[in-house]
Amino acid sequence: MWQSFIEYVADEEIWLSLGFTIIKIIFIILIAGITVRLAKTIIANVFNIRSKAPLHVSERREKTLLKLLQNIVTYVVYFVAILTILSAVSIDVTGLIAGAGILGLAVGFGAQNLVRDIITGFFIIFEDQFSVGDYVKIGQAEGHVEEIGLRTTKIKSWTGELHIFPNGSVNEVTNFSIHNSVAVVDISIAYEEDIDRAERALEELLDSLEGKYEEIIFKPELLGVQTLGASDIVMRVIAETEPMKHWYVARALRKDIKNHLDKIGIEIPFPRMVMYSRQDEEQNAYGKTRKNRAQSE
Repeated sequence: MWQSFIEYVADEEIWLSLGFTIIKIIFIILIAGITVRLAKTIIANVFNIRSKAPLHVSERREKTLLKLLQNIVTYVVYFVAILTILSAVSIDVTGLIAGAGILGLAVGFGAQNLVRDIITGFFIIFEDQFSVGDYVKIGQAEGHVEEIGLRTTKIKSWTGELHIFPNGSVNEVTNFSIHNSVAVVDISIAYEEDIDRAERALEELLDSLEGKYEEIIFKPELLGVQTLGASDIVMRVIAETEPMKHWYVARALRKDIKNHLDKIGIEIPFPRMVMYSRQDEEQNAYGKTRKNRAQSE
C-alpha cells in the first residue's frame, strides 16, 4: 500500500496535471475578475454617454439601472467561471446542470419568497417607485437608498445604520425625494405683544429673504396665527424648498426670525412661575382679623 502511494506521489505526470489545473483555475479567476471590471466600466461609460444625450431618463433611475446591470454581469460572469473551474477539475458539468435543473424545480416550490423578491425588485425599478440616492421610509427604517438588487434593497439611515429589506417585503414606501418639500416654522409670540406689529415684522423679514437661499423655490409665506396656547400665540411660516432641503431651510429661518424679533424688540415668551406662600397668606389673614377686632373694640 505504501509502495503504491509513493509511486503515485512520485509520478511526474500527476504533478504536471495538478500544476496545469491550478494554473487553469488561477487563469479563469483572473479572466473573470478582469471581465467583470471591464464590463462594469463599459456599462458606466454607456450610461455617461446616455446622460449627455438630449433624451434620457431621470438621473435617479439611471443610477439604479447602472447598479442593477453591474450586479447582473457580476453574477453571470462568476457563475460561468465556477462552471469552467468545475470542468477544469474533470467534473461533469452537463450532469451537474441537469441535476441542478431537477433540484431547482423541486426547490422552486419552496422558494416562492425568493421568486417574489426578484419579481418585486424588477417592478420597483421599472415603475420607478424609488431609486438609488432617494430618501425613503420603508416600515420603521428611514434613510437614503444605497442599493437596489435583484433580491434585496439597502437603506442607510443618517445615523449610519444599514437596513436590508427583501424586495418582497416592501409593501409601503414613502419617497421624500421626488417632489418639492415644505419647511414649516412655528413662532411663539407673547400675549402682551401687538399681533399686527409682529405680522408686519415677519412679512418685512420674509420679503428681505427672497433670493437669499438657493434651496427655497418661492418666497416664504406667513400663514398667520396657528394656535392660541396657554402662554403664547403661535404664528406659522412655510417655505417651499427643493426636495429634502426643508430641514436646513427651517433651521435657517428660525435663526433669521429670532434675530429679527430680538432686533425690533418683540418678545418670544418663556415659562413663568408664580410662587405662592401659604404661611404668608395665613399671617396676612391673621393680621387682618386682629385689626378688625381692634377696630370693633
